[in-house]
Amino acid sequence: MIGTLPARLGAVRGCELTSLAHGHIIMTMKKRTIPAGRFKAECLALLDRVAETGDVYVVTKRGRPVAEIVPVRSQGSRSLRGSVTFHGDIVAPILGDWDADR
Repeated sequence: MIGTLPARLGAVRGCELTSLAHGHIIMTMKKRTIPAGRFKAECLALLDRVAETGDVYVVTKRGRPVAEIVPVRSQGSRSLRGSVTFHGDIVAPILGDWDADR
């Protein structure tokens, strides 16, 4: 089973198998680092790469992490058609008659 496991998980981009524990797969995200100066020069290309591959980049200044570049989670558009139901009259007052001039 261990021999076939990495091949099945190869489709999970940006992740690496770290260990197997009690039958559970433990995976971590691979984070690549890039110096701020290089990020500035290659910003648009790097953003395209992150969008395509799902890789995570950590931007560093003087060796210290200052930002992470991560892909946006897509939230596929979902239609709300049919999700609203009406129960009774939605225009009539809910408390009955009341005197506003008191």
